[in-house]
Amino acid sequence: MASQEQVENSMALEFLSLPENVGLARVAVATFAAQVDMTLNELEEIKVAVSEAVSNAIIHGYEGKPRGTVRVTAEHTAAGLVITVTDQGRGIQDVALAMQPAYSTDPERMGLGFAFMQSFMDEVEVTSEVNRGTTVRMLKVLKKAGAE
Repeated sequence: MASQEQVENSMALEFLSLPENVGLARVAVATFAAQVDMTLNELEEIKVAVSEAVSNAIIHGYEGKPRGTVRVTAEHTAAGLVITVTDQGRGIQDVALAMQPAYSTDPERMGLGFAFMQSFMDEVEVTSEVNRGTTVRMLKVLKKAGAE
């Protein structure tokens, strides 16, 4: 992913693992993303991806308990918009399994969060360590003016 790219602008946001903060994260990242030339559809895709990543941190990482902190960063680079969502929750034992569509450790959930992230973003990387937390890095490539 574009971690070695020169950062043109960045933002960071930290909040407690409360469900009402999902909306805060999605609006903050969408507002930041709107600083560059993006379509409304791309902004909607980014908002869904951020919502899914933050929801996963709250629901699965912290098991719905407001005891943890979720950190969201966004960076504009030459490659595009890089969004990182990090928690220090329970972690994911098997990332490959967790990223399969319809897989969920919670029978009340559909297990489509990672599928949405992968569908709406150009790259998605997940790193996790049990009892130490999870980091989701997503890249949305910026289309060049006039390019299709």
